[in-house]
Amino acid sequence: MSTIYIPTPLRRLTNKQSRVQVEAATVREALQALDEAFPGIGERLLDANGEVKRFINVFVNDDNIHTLQGLDTPLNPNDKISIVPAMAGGTVKA
Repeated sequence: MSTIYIPTPLRRLTNKQSRVQVEAATVREALQALDEAFPGIGERLLDANGEVKRFINVFVNDDNIHTLQGLDTPLNPNDKISIVPAMAGGTVKA
């Protein structure tokens, strides 16, 4: 089973779980399984076209899926999927 690491802002949707294991052949299937287990999390991650929202990054192990095969990136049973929301901020004044 692949492990999906849930960022803190989304843990309220996963009953405060920081990791969820899913059985999936691709990243798309993994995110679908996550949404089936925790309804509503999918709409936080995917846009109306079913693509990862632009301010969300998804990694398989250490590689961003945009540099792989996107949502069709194949998964191995021990892969780690990290969901990383973009950080917003401004300039820091010294």
